[in-house]
Amino acid sequence: MAQQENQLDRERFCCSICLDPLKDPVATGCGHSYCMSCINTHWDKGEERGSYSCPQCRQTFTPKPVEKLKKTGLLKALKSCWVRLTSNGEKHLQPHLQAAPLKKHKLVEPSEKLQENICSRHDEVMKMFIRTDQQCICYLCSVDEHKDHDTVSAAAERTERLRELGLRRQTIQQRVQDTEKDVKLLQQEEEAVNGSADKAVEDSEEIFTELIPLLEKRSSDVKQQIRTQQQTEVSRVRELQERLEQEITELKRKDQELKQLSDTEDHNQFLHNYPSLSPLSGSTHSSSFRIRPLRNFEDVTAAVSQVRGRLQDILSETETEILQIVSQVDVLLPQPEPETRADFLRYSQEITLDPNTAYKHLLLSEGNRKVTWTSEEQSYSDHPDRFTVWDQVLSRESLTGRCYWEVEMGGREGVDVAVTYKNISRAGFSPECLFGCNDKSWSFFCDYNNINTPVSGPVSSRVGVYLDHRAGVLSFYSVSDTMTLLHRVQTTFTQPLYAGVSLYYHGSTAEFCKLK
Repeated sequence: MAQQENQLDRERFCCSICLDPLKDPVATGCGHSYCMSCINTHWDKGEERGSYSCPQCRQTFTPKPVEKLKKTGLLKALKSCWVRLTSNGEKHLQPHLQAAPLKKHKLVEPSEKLQENICSRHDEVMKMFIRTDQQCICYLCSVDEHKDHDTVSAAAERTERLRELGLRRQTIQQRVQDTEKDVKLLQQEEEAVNGSADKAVEDSEEIFTELIPLLEKRSSDVKQQIRTQQQTEVSRVRELQERLEQEITELKRKDQELKQLSDTEDHNQFLHNYPSLSPLSGSTHSSSFRIRPLRNFEDVTAAVSQVRGRLQDILSETETEILQIVSQVDVLLPQPEPETRADFLRYSQEITLDPNTAYKHLLLSEGNRKVTWTSEEQSYSDHPDRFTVWDQVLSRESLTGRCYWEVEMGGREGVDVAVTYKNISRAGFSPECLFGCNDKSWSFFCDYNNINTPVSGPVSSRVGVYLDHRAGVLSFYSVSDTMTLLHRVQTTFTQPLYAGVSLYYHGSTAEFCKLK
């Protein structure tokens, strides 16, 4: 405290230009005091610029305010009460009142911390801050070698940095709130996964019990797959939850660090420590994911219900289908949509066409992967699944989860690439039967020689179709050296889908490519 008082006395009763006790003290219009000769000498140097400024606050005066200098009576009266003492090579000002002996006053060496705040060149308190060099200086430095630099008071710079710290803390606190909400959603999702899995197990057991003893083994297999996938999904949820909780802890620690810096009272210490702050890292979570509609394992029950109606002769065929659906249960937002063809091929799905659905002028070949429009009627038997009017055909395979396939078009132009629910109408001219003209199907018309609908790039003879059933995403791509998005649908699929094509001209072909 004594050192601070001595420093304040020094600043109050010493001329900030010559650093000695004030001689013939005068005060400028802005209230700062100087020796009469010192301030006049300082202003004589400013005559070339035609303006005169206070060395401390830099307030300018025009014209030279010599006659406006005010005699500082208080300083003049106190001048005689101070003597200059020298101790250990350092200058100190000590009150020397005529009515009080010196022995009542104690000289104290300045602390190391306070000494750091003193300009080594001018022995003045460093109250200014150079933004150009990011360092503190005294006001004499600011009017000398740093006169052309971007200089403000240390207090003003601290105020600006405190404002920035406040904004950063707001960002951190908002991220904490957002992350806590995500943690809560994950907790709810874990409960939903467990509840849905339990229900799927119960439904599966009930259905398979009806097929005892032929289905007992299948029941056990599906139950195990559900439990395994359940554990996988719950583990993923818990792992992400732990990461988010760790992020919350780190954000709170960072916030406390910023608060501690904000509370630093010493300007220089604050500005010294401020650049060492580590940048705020990007969020590892995000509100970058969202929870999808809580359907989870319901598709498993639907698939098992289909098995019940097809009995022993189709058990081997449906086993793979059921277990595939179980393995595709996915809680969190799916991975970003693929970009390269290699990415898409990870989800490749082999497609074969169902002869029982083909219009009578459509010829299937290449193991039922290729369809050709022909003027000759094919010898198809009557079947309730057949399209009776529209030149269309559906796949055997049902599509759920994430799937990708490619269709190579040939012959005359004009092919409709589509997906549809199985219960689309089949008989008559009604739009309820035509791909893309009802709420049970989605299609993309590919006229690769004459494009009528604007798309983002040229259409090649090969079209790729990407389906993310859970996310409700259906995308059509032109496949060449690069994948060019032609059209994208965002919706909600409520049933398994089936691939399909329509051919409109004699000689037109469409082949579902082998991708593996």
